Amino acid sequence: MNKLKFAPHKTSAMLVTRKLRHDTPHLTMGGIDIGMSKQMKLLGLTIDENLTFNTHVANVCSKAVGIYKQLSRAARVSWGLHPEVIRSIYTAVVEPIVLYAASAWAPASNKLGVRSKLNSVQRSFAQKMCRAYRTVSLNSALVLAGILPLDLRIQEAASLYEARRGVCHPALAGGEIERVASALQMPHPAERGAIELRHLVDEEQYRANCDFDVRIFTDGSKIEGKVGAALSIWTGATETKTRKLALPSYCTVYQAELLALCEATREALKRRETSCAIYSDSMAALLTVVNPEALHPLAVESRDAIYRSSIQNKSVSLFWIKAHAGLEGNERADSLAKEAALKSKRKPDYDMYPVSFVKRFIRMDTLDEWNRRYSTGHTASTTKLFFPSAVEAYRTVRKLSITKELTQALTGHGGFSEYLTRFKCKDNPACACDPSVAENVSHLLLDCPIHGQDRFYVEQHTGLKMEAGNLEILISSKKYRDIFANYVIKIVRHVNNRNS
Repeated sequence: MNKLKFAPHKTSAMLVTRKLRHDTPHLTMGGIDIGMSKQMKLLGLTIDENLTFNTHVANVCSKAVGIYKQLSRAARVSWGLHPEVIRSIYTAVVEPIVLYAASAWAPASNKLGVRSKLNSVQRSFAQKMCRAYRTVSLNSALVLAGILPLDLRIQEAASLYEARRGVCHPALAGGEIERVASALQMPHPAERGAIELRHLVDEEQYRANCDFDVRIFTDGSKIEGKVGAALSIWTGATETKTRKLALPSYCTVYQAELLALCEATREALKRRETSCAIYSDSMAALLTVVNPEALHPLAVESRDAIYRSSIQNKSVSLFWIKAHAGLEGNERADSLAKEAALKSKRKPDYDMYPVSFVKRFIRMDTLDEWNRRYSTGHTASTTKLFFPSAVEAYRTVRKLSITKELTQALTGHGGFSEYLTRFKCKDNPACACDPSVAENVSHLLLDCPIHGQDRFYVEQHTGLKMEAGNLEILISSKKYRDIFANYVIKIVRHVNNRNS
């Protein structure tokens, strides 16, 4: 009879210490020596003994480069995948690979070596997105691609992770951030009763589902930057009670709708009547409440109130109703919610900062740092003629229809004599209009007499003189953008044909 022998599972340990000099411990388990390892992989994160995370960064960058190599076969400057397709691949695949576990290794992204690796990966993708030459700098490529530097995205992801766990952002002046409820607050799965949600699309369906002792209509509103919520409580054909709820201006309509539903379930719990229907026109809020896995604090409290009502032999039914469908109770709740938003002067009933509000501050910090790097950098001089500010460029560039000709003009890297001379593709950088003047983007767009007629046309239709100070206005203004872009593309094509 054959005997199977199993090799013992290899076990290793890793020592993490800040001491420069230390003794390596000798560990055994069941008489078997446990070897010391210099790094280990935990849930996809490679941790080394010095906590440098260099190996982890190298691994994720290697994965990203592999994706880029596959992508580069199908995306060229003049043919292949559309820039928006490349952007989708980058956003949905590459960024998540790099940002995985960012909250654990974010401090490492401040190191120049790590940042250099990240920049190298991102530059390649950014150049594909804006159809730029490979010689285009990282600063220009990022601005024209409309994506944020990877190391700043890592810092941003780490800050957002902390915010979702209640760490206060300095801009909130000590205010409390809305946190998901602890799983320990959830009832045992065996005790979770399914909460039914029914949909009513017209008054006829409502009439068939209004035979309850109490009917509560809820609504939330954000108007003129102010937020409010309300309940309209009906018994029979009469409104018997109303409640207006105030929220700070930084809260969202979603929070207002959830607060109204939460207050409605509390009202149902404390009333004597045995059947209660709650009507809301917010599908998002209702789905959050009925989802047993949703950990929003207001949703958890709402489910708890419904559960406790069932223990008291009370039935609480939830209904979605179509907004502004002529239902008196719904219109009344909508009116009360607007009044609560506009006229309430009392202390807010709910004042937790939504994570989305904190996210805006984090993004503002990111944009400020990016703009500082861009403005003080020694590259992207031609791009800065059109986009002096990275923040303004970030808002504008997605509205442009980026073509290879437009990118050549915005970067200065294209079929221009000055650029071609740098790479020995042409004998001299002179423009066709004057042997003593270099043919570059600034000269072609602003001064070259060969294109004077086209320049005059643009000036007549925009009312702006073609000079360096107006380039930013021409490309960022919705009114002038297309006229200016067509002018630029026409000149670049003409120059490319002449220098080819």
